[in-house]
Amino acid sequence: MTRAIVIPLLLSAAAALAQETPAPATAANQTTLVRLTVDEAVARAIAASPRLARLSALGVAAEAQARGARAARWPQVEVGAGYTRRSEVPELAIFAPTDNPAQPVERIVVFPNIQDNWRLRAGAALPLYTGGRLSGQISAADHGRAAAGEDLRAGRADLVLETKRAYWSLVTARETERVLQQALRAYDAHLLDARNRERFGMAARNEVLAVEVECFRSELERLRAEAEADAADANLQRLLALDPATHVEPSEPLQAAPAPRPELEGLVAEAQAARPERRAIAARVAAADAAAGAERGARLPQLALSGGYTYANPNRDIVPPTVDWKDTWDIGVGLSWSVFDGGKRSASEARARAQADAVREQLRELDRAVRLEITERVLELRTAEARLAVAERSVVSAAESRRVAADRYREGVIPSSELLDAELAQERAELTRTQAHASLRLAAAGLDRAVGR
Repeated sequence: MTRAIVIPLLLSAAAALAQETPAPATAANQTTLVRLTVDEAVARAIAASPRLARLSALGVAAEAQARGARAARWPQVEVGAGYTRRSEVPELAIFAPTDNPAQPVERIVVFPNIQDNWRLRAGAALPLYTGGRLSGQISAADHGRAAAGEDLRAGRADLVLETKRAYWSLVTARETERVLQQALRAYDAHLLDARNRERFGMAARNEVLAVEVECFRSELERLRAEAEADAADANLQRLLALDPATHVEPSEPLQAAPAPRPELEGLVAEAQAARPERRAIAARVAAADAAAGAERGARLPQLALSGGYTYANPNRDIVPPTVDWKDTWDIGVGLSWSVFDGGKRSASEARARAQADAVREQLRELDRAVRLEITERVLELRTAEARLAVAERSVVSAAESRRVAADRYREGVIPSSELLDAELAQERAELTRTQAHASLRLAAAGLDRAVGR
């Protein structure tokens, strides 16, 4: 009953596929093929990645922040100019005796009514002692810049892994499609022979239908593999910023050269030294410690040197002021000490230390996760190698079984169903080998990413 339902459905699907005609080639649907190795695809993805551009911009921002922190050690010079119109006020004058008998008293204006006031001012300030506040801020900014650089390297490593996965997914889908095409040719030859035998009364109708079912099943699997290849191609178009009409044609075979068996502890040590995520978190630990030191330094006395030059009309530093342009200068040392602020500084320092402890624990957690990730990747690689070795032997065995079954079928010793089983077993063995090659490639790429290569 099941075969009576499945066979008509597969026949209908195959008939519909056979009736489809490809659209004529026009300028709108012409495609361009780009042959790329996996390294070339990775290089293109790195050059076209918006994610890396964003991380690079964040790195530029961190560099600017570090420059700003270092600039606080240099003298800060300000230049200003201003004009003020004052309301009319009574003049302040005093009367002083003189030696002139004709004018025994002289009127002296101490504060005249000057309504127009002009002022030019240049000032400078230089911190002399900050209790480690500036050095802590500079160190925190420098470590933040280093962390931003490691974030960029980590983003690049993630992109490399993503591109390799997309590349090998495309190669795997194309190889699967090729294997199914070969199986279809074998099924077509078997189907032709079965129909000839049916015509001469040497085979029953169910044998022909069974071969047809396998033909249609393989065609459907081929279409599924073709769809997976198109999806992987579209993913590479996204990663490489290619035009939708440009398709990637991988030029690197799926089969990988044998690699030496990795040693777990050596890989863990390499990852702890090379993983950009770990270096980024370590830099953030140092930055958080430096920020805590800067908060502690803010509780100590702050000593600064300041000075300036004033050129004004009138110059209010000169008494009595006159409607003239006059200059004065000043220089001094200032000391400030926040004796009591209600606990604000101690709270800021406690918060900074807690943040440093949190980042330090994050680093410990990452070290444990790295060991687990490398262990999993090593096991995946070893499993993929073993699976490939078994798959290679299975392909040889299935090919020999199919050859023997084909010879016996032509001699009329076995029925068509046994030959069909042998052909199906060979197809499955070759697909399993393809998947084993893909698993090995992906496991190697995953291990490289886990180690930080």
